[in-house]
Amino acid sequence: MSDLQKAWAKNRLSALPPESFDEMEEDETDRVPELPEHFDDDSSSASSASSTGTVIPSPSQNLFARPQGAPRGRSLQQIPWTTYFERELSLHDPSSPTNPTIHAYLNSPVGKGPLFVMHHGAGSSGLSFAVVGDEIRKRLPSAGILSLDARGHGSTTTVPSGEPMGLSLETLAADLLSTILMTQKEMKWAELPPIILVGHSLGGAVVTELAKTGKLGNALLGYAVLDVVEGSAIDALQSMHTYLSTRPPGFPTLEAGIDWHIRTRTIRNSLSARTSVPALLTLSDTVGDPRPWKWRTDLGATQPFWENWFVGLSKKFLGARGGKLLLLAGTDRLDTELTIGQMQGKYSLQIFPEAGHFIHEDLPEKTAISLVDFHKRNDRSALVLPPKVSDLLKQGKKV
Repeated sequence: MSDLQKAWAKNRLSALPPESFDEMEEDETDRVPELPEHFDDDSSSASSASSTGTVIPSPSQNLFARPQGAPRGRSLQQIPWTTYFERELSLHDPSSPTNPTIHAYLNSPVGKGPLFVMHHGAGSSGLSFAVVGDEIRKRLPSAGILSLDARGHGSTTTVPSGEPMGLSLETLAADLLSTILMTQKEMKWAELPPIILVGHSLGGAVVTELAKTGKLGNALLGYAVLDVVEGSAIDALQSMHTYLSTRPPGFPTLEAGIDWHIRTRTIRNSLSARTSVPALLTLSDTVGDPRPWKWRTDLGATQPFWENWFVGLSKKFLGARGGKLLLLAGTDRLDTELTIGQMQGKYSLQIFPEAGHFIHEDLPEKTAISLVDFHKRNDRSALVLPPKVSDLLKQGKKV
């Protein structure tokens, strides 16, 4: 390029207005990843239970349409349950009028695939496992996911209403077993699929209690406990009232509730928070309330059951039949009994130090990888047993 051409180009460029810089276009850190399924903004099915027993999303919801992705910037928009589950169930055992109508979310296993049965912690709901369940199915497409709302939580209803909640560990374990058996009946499964029990916090105590009873028989392959051990859980109960007193009594909007969980790092994954938090809140009908979105579960009212949930947990976890997996957010949570058991190889242990208490919501991909690997290690269908001696003799072979 000649000097004359360079001078002409320089004069033309200096006459142009400077290009504006849009910081939002450059900042990609707050973008929410593309959702696994398309979802409709006006769906509120997660907050209601069907009286017909099963609710299957209608074709108009375009569940299999290509997802459009989340908008730029940080979104606090609710993600409905239909994004992750094929149906919701309302399960009631008519043998007793006081039995709750248990609300659960289900993706059925395919063929001889396993069923991951999830139980959430105190104050949470079945949607706590929505994102991690989706990650499990990405890695193990034949797997089913059954995630229930415990009594007093989510959309599970207890009758008669207004009476104190019966939340003893034995009652919650019986509810979990009943949910599994009623789901089998509702879905007309000839037999129970291979089952992996997964429980977070209080849910870890519940799945351990059920495993200890042996009532699932050979259907139970193993159980996984997420971020709860006896010693640290009992110690944490001492500060529970302090935590509850610092928690807001309500929120002006649903989005404000989601934002609080993300901002305080209670849940460190915005996708999971947008899915699970709406089920934790309910809209009050009090006129003029500036914070009408209230907590659905009164955690303070569960205090009489706190010690019952966790005392003896370590011994039961080590003693129940089946494969055992413990996922923790820090090694400091291990008590003496579990430390000795881990050294003796009685269970598998994985530590996720970058996660908070809600491991499965903070790190759904890593949690899913651990759970799928845990299933593969305990999958009996992959075992090839030697032939029986009696069968060889019948075939005329020498033994």
